[in-house]
Amino acid sequence: MTAVAIENVSRAFGAVQAVSKVSLDIRDGEFFTLLGPSGCGKTTLLRMIAGFCELDAGAIRFGAKRIDTLAAHRRNTGMVFQNYAIFPNLSVGGNVAYGLRARKVAPERIAERIKSALKLVHLEGYEARWPHQLSGGQLQRVAIARALVIEPEVLLLDEPLSNLDAQLRVEMRGEIRQLQQSLGITAIYVTHDQEEALAISDRIAVMRAGVLEQVGTPDAIYRNSATPFVAQFMGITNLLDGKVVDREGARLVVEA
Repeated sequence: MTAVAIENVSRAFGAVQAVSKVSLDIRDGEFFTLLGPSGCGKTTLLRMIAGFCELDAGAIRFGAKRIDTLAAHRRNTGMVFQNYAIFPNLSVGGNVAYGLRARKVAPERIAERIKSALKLVHLEGYEARWPHQLSGGQLQRVAIARALVIEPEVLLLDEPLSNLDAQLRVEMRGEIRQLQQSLGITAIYVTHDQEEALAISDRIAVMRAGVLEQVGTPDAIYRNSATPFVAQFMGITNLLDGKVVDREGARLVVEA
């Protein structure tokens, strides 16, 4: 299990500040969700952790090791993409084996590890099938198996369920959470879906316009929103402007 430290990280694209001075400490074995509306910077932050996007400032560490200076393939992360990123010209087994072959794993070990990874995602015996023969849910399972078969330190998931129908999303999010808990792996999950984040996360970071609005447990985010934006985004609509004018013991007197 690996802790992830994100230290004062920033990234701009031209005049647009996608991520601005973000700092986070993600614990060993934690399921940590980056939540926010489209364009808030959550995917950019995930891509910086993965090594697909350079930092303008700051640092990222896995444990004591600084990893933002390493190439993506040297960071030992497993990535699950929104659009699956499955190779149509490779079988299920070939897709799952891709990272192992890139890492020059011994051929006699590859078949064994493919079998184990597919068993984890309930696709035993699917090695010889082709992507066009699979459903959306099965394709996502293949993508998860491919991410896990390399035994990553950190699992990164970028809106992995957004292309699935509502019922399958609920089923798959439960499976992903159960799998993460059984393996004890540190996972960082990106979504814009509030219900999804509340249902599966140990902690949530709510982002807006490249900055962190609040970090906390699902219960804290929902019941004790730190800003009006978080309250509105999480669906808490009874907001009143007021000014604290007096304190009476544990009670506050508010002037509206």
